Amino acid sequence: MANIFTKFHRLLLKVFGSRNQRVLKELWPRVGGINVFEPEMRQLSDEQLAAKTAEFRDRLAHGETLNALLPEAFAAVREASYRNLKTPGGQPMRHFDVQLLGGIALHQGKIAEMATGEGKTLVATLPAYLNALEGRGVHIVTVNDYLAKRDRDWMAPIYQALGMKVGAIQNDMGSVERQQEYACDVTYGTNNEFGFDYLRDNMKILPQEQVQQRGRHYAIVDEVDSILIDEARTPLIISGQAERSTDKYYTANRVAKRMVRGRHFEVKEKERAVYFTEEGIDFAQRLVGVESFYIGKDMEWPHLIEQALRAHHLFNKDVDYVARDGEVVIVDEFTGRLMEGRTWSEGLHQAIEAKENLSIRQENQTLATITLQNYFKLYKKLAGMTGTAMTEAVEFFSIYNLEVVNMPTNKPVCRTDHPDVVYRTAREKYYSIVEEILEVYNQGRPILVGTTSIEKSELLSGMLLRRGIKHEVLNAKHHQREAEIVAQAGQPGRVTISTNMAGRGTDIVLGPGVAEKGGLHVVGTERHEARRIDNQLRGRCARQGDPGSSKFFLCLEDDLMRRFASERVSAILKRLGMKEGEEISHPWVTKSIERAQKKVEAYHFEIRKNLLEYDQVMNEQRRLVYTQRQDAVEGKSLRAMILGMAEKTLRRRIQAALQHEPASESENGEEKPYDPMEEISASLKADYGISLNGAALEEGSEEDQVEALVEQALKAYDQHYEERVQENGPEMMGLVERFVLLKITDDKWKDHLLAMDHLRHSIGLRGYGQIDPKMAYKQEGYQMFSEMLEGLQREVSEAVLRVRVRKEDESALGTKLDNAEYQHQAAAPGTQPPLQASAGGKPASTEPAKPIRNKGPKIGRNDACPCGSGKKYKKCCGVGKG
Repeated sequence: MANIFTKFHRLLLKVFGSRNQRVLKELWPRVGGINVFEPEMRQLSDEQLAAKTAEFRDRLAHGETLNALLPEAFAAVREASYRNLKTPGGQPMRHFDVQLLGGIALHQGKIAEMATGEGKTLVATLPAYLNALEGRGVHIVTVNDYLAKRDRDWMAPIYQALGMKVGAIQNDMGSVERQQEYACDVTYGTNNEFGFDYLRDNMKILPQEQVQQRGRHYAIVDEVDSILIDEARTPLIISGQAERSTDKYYTANRVAKRMVRGRHFEVKEKERAVYFTEEGIDFAQRLVGVESFYIGKDMEWPHLIEQALRAHHLFNKDVDYVARDGEVVIVDEFTGRLMEGRTWSEGLHQAIEAKENLSIRQENQTLATITLQNYFKLYKKLAGMTGTAMTEAVEFFSIYNLEVVNMPTNKPVCRTDHPDVVYRTAREKYYSIVEEILEVYNQGRPILVGTTSIEKSELLSGMLLRRGIKHEVLNAKHHQREAEIVAQAGQPGRVTISTNMAGRGTDIVLGPGVAEKGGLHVVGTERHEARRIDNQLRGRCARQGDPGSSKFFLCLEDDLMRRFASERVSAILKRLGMKEGEEISHPWVTKSIERAQKKVEAYHFEIRKNLLEYDQVMNEQRRLVYTQRQDAVEGKSLRAMILGMAEKTLRRRIQAALQHEPASESENGEEKPYDPMEEISASLKADYGISLNGAALEEGSEEDQVEALVEQALKAYDQHYEERVQENGPEMMGLVERFVLLKITDDKWKDHLLAMDHLRHSIGLRGYGQIDPKMAYKQEGYQMFSEMLEGLQREVSEAVLRVRVRKEDESALGTKLDNAEYQHQAAAPGTQPPLQASAGGKPASTEPAKPIRNKGPKIGRNDACPCGSGKKYKKCCGVGKG
């Protein structure tokens, strides 16, 4: 049956072609349409070419579409490039037809898979210019700051020749500089900078302090698989300091060092997780000196010790991180670069600091967070380009609704990919790699050696030094010389050892005479978990028709082989009669390794999908809170917003009093019957100074009674509100409204994020009770969000009426709202100092800030509790008070 289906599928492909072939067939005629305009563009002067932008924008304003403008606009960009950019050989840089093809696909919101060396940076200028004509900004997303600045500087002459401005966001920029860069027609930057700017904007007080990103109109993501797949597993988080003592991390570290693997705990390398045994729990409890880890305040110990064990057994120095200048700096597993300012969450970073005996930074609490998946979904149109996307085409379509289109190359690929060779041990493998390097080095060819970690790059470097082979090392410890090292990597006899840093965005140009000797030779020291990363390394050679070759060396001790393929490959090697010291190269082995890589890719896809499903709950909540908060920042109908909150709060209070009748209370020996009107009046009088007429309860249904009382209460609330406006003045009241809304919203949202963090960490335990953890997380997360909103609405509606602004406080409050901003953008990314203000550009006064005073009526012990519980104050929040 399977054979019949396979034959039928092949027949369909032969008759109709693949989906990719059909898409390309549709796009090619548009390339011909662009070429028609080339002679016309060549005749224009530089001034006439620059004037085309104004002409295109005018045509757009009169109803013409971007699709209609595409042929002429693309031809203008090609001409601007031809006049202003040069190839390394000094020839004019003109877009090839296949590059035009890629540009059309990007404009249509697709992913263009283009082989390495096909000029993706140049391709992006085509759809970027076209979509920037609408005047809403275009973002081009790169994998690091270096590439963002390099690509901006490199492509700027094209945009400037057409009268457009181009900018680049850098990590060390302040708000004013960022605003200027975002105001450009086209802005380059990293995924992290764009994402964190979005989060920071939703923590600002005033609209003029926000960068705003011009509404996230259109984004082109370079190396889209790296950013939307590899990086997507890590959410972006802005955090502030939590309250946990750092001493406990040192204690947890000492306990972890005394625990025995296999006896006290099990390590699951595939899941990067640690699990305690019963004996391990008892042992750790005795070392810590507590009766039980699962009672009261001691419940945090299992988490602390688990993170300490993970730090010792799953995270390795010079592989996952480096210890530098008294700090732990994370190494990006996909790019090999240092991730300055980034920290692991959930106490893992502190556990590693304790392991390395460093000073422990305060643990952080989440203040704002979003996953890259959900951030890029905010764009109205999204496109991407990479050399390796087809292996993840299903994920791109299912999560981002992006179709992958494989583009033809400008010249045939002339790379020789040698079969993988496999050894039993790492020692044998590395000796063979050195011999391979020596052989190719003696031929005068340049060699690029790809390693998976800093540790392994330095091991191989030491072996080459002992053999007298001159070489360069490019890893996170030497990243300052990256451009210089890469520029020389194609020269005759040059040996470059690199981590994944050289895998993306770098163009290795061959030196004189190298092509005749066979071009650049790429050596892979082990297979990566994802096939895409291996393909990226191979793609460093044989660009644009140049010759080149690649070869991978593997052993059974490699991480991928040990974790996912060791048993199967070992069985194959035994069957083939392999002995120690021998190498083997066989299709069985290669297929087995590819199956292992597919297993890992599928495993990581499930993790990313799981992360997205959990974050979807927070995403809907985030959208609602940030939309409302932005309205407050912009001062949109603040009074109407607050009246709406008051109406919801009053309705809940009144409904609760009418629908829930508590038991009668006895005071001084006398039974006192429950009177809902008395409870409502006492509650509203205490919180809002509102008195109600109980006549509404004498007739009509309960629903009619509720509506009548709500209408009466809201009218009284509005009258009190107007009194505050008259007392403070409309302008000052507007400042008060904004301050109250933003302060309470930010406090509530921060506390909600912390509560959701705790819920997510504990929700897995529901599985033991036969409850779907995801469903429980959605239900309980919704309940917690509803409660947060109710508290927000109640506190805002109360606070606005209670605030009194004295004459001497007016300038202080105005200054606070004019100058205040959450100052984390001036500090290291991921930190969040408290709200501060300064006057007239001078340092903030050291005198205590004058408080906004609460002059509401004093709550009597027998009054209804203002929290809205329906109980008396003395039996609720007033327990133990006066």
